[in-house]
Amino acid sequence: MQTKSWLKAGLFAAVATASFAAVPARAQGALVMYCGVQEEWCRAMSTAFEKDTGIKVAMTRKSAGEIYAQLKAESANPRGDIWWGGTGDPHLQAAEEGLTQEYESPVNKDLNDWAISQWTAAKKRSIGIYAGALGFGFNTQQIKQKGIPEPKCWADLLNAKLKDDVQVADPNSSGTAYNLLATVVQLMGEDKGFEYLKALHKNISQYTKSGAAPAKAASLGETAVGIVFIHDAVVFAVQGDPIKPVAPCEGTGYEIGSMSIVKGARNLDNAKKFYDWALTPAAQALAAPAKSYQVPSNKNAPVPAQSPKMSEMKLINYDFVKYGSSAERNRLLAKWDKEVKALPK
Repeated sequence: MQTKSWLKAGLFAAVATASFAAVPARAQGALVMYCGVQEEWCRAMSTAFEKDTGIKVAMTRKSAGEIYAQLKAESANPRGDIWWGGTGDPHLQAAEEGLTQEYESPVNKDLNDWAISQWTAAKKRSIGIYAGALGFGFNTQQIKQKGIPEPKCWADLLNAKLKDDVQVADPNSSGTAYNLLATVVQLMGEDKGFEYLKALHKNISQYTKSGAAPAKAASLGETAVGIVFIHDAVVFAVQGDPIKPVAPCEGTGYEIGSMSIVKGARNLDNAKKFYDWALTPAAQALAAPAKSYQVPSNKNAPVPAQSPKMSEMKLINYDFVKYGSSAERNRLLAKWDKEVKALPK
């Protein structure tokens, strides 16, 4: 199954049914970029764009949920110009709330169907730039020491021997963790999904701010299991750390990492230049050297050899429109805060 096929069905179905405190850049030749991927990839993108265009980039890296909250807080006086990267759900919420603006790139014609479906769902206010499946990574040495079978399924993470030895981010700050919340609800149903999250809570050592942080913790042996997008676990497996990436047996969700132009951007022309540039094969090819192994949205961009084979995974029909809506996202986050995070250990 081709890359564009495994996402096409789910997305079309869904469509159908460090704080930045610097003075905002004003001068021509400047761009303020809020970046939602890993720091190394953020730096690679900003450096290459500066080199290619001469436009000076002021970049800050935050998790997707944090960037969404910042755009909302700054909406009366926007400081950012472009939001690049991070899971698509908060991008869709920002689009619905008018925090981002419409744009149609001439590069759209070269993108996979799932990237354009994100753009359609956002009413032209966001575009897909990469895709990645949700799962977890476990430290092989720690699992062996505990004397338990290697975890292959979501259910395996409830093993009592993993108490205080699983990490995942907080869905309020992390798009990765919100994707987990929405995935579990869609996979198991809301009632059973929240029962699962409550049971999982007993094994959580901490809810991190960054979605990728649990993968690093697992690679270092600081936790036995990190729930992350699978490509974030692959990073550490590739470099030889004792971490094994897993696509859960019951099925799993996936993200469409996205890009949006901030409504009221002070450097709008430069934001559009970055937007077009970031969709090109050359720009998307910067991912793998920066140790980011997501599937790129441009059909002509090389897919990193290390990228998880999403066509071989059991992916749910993730409803991006519903779970990226402001009402549903706010409702689920409030319910998680009250019924899961507030529970005693």
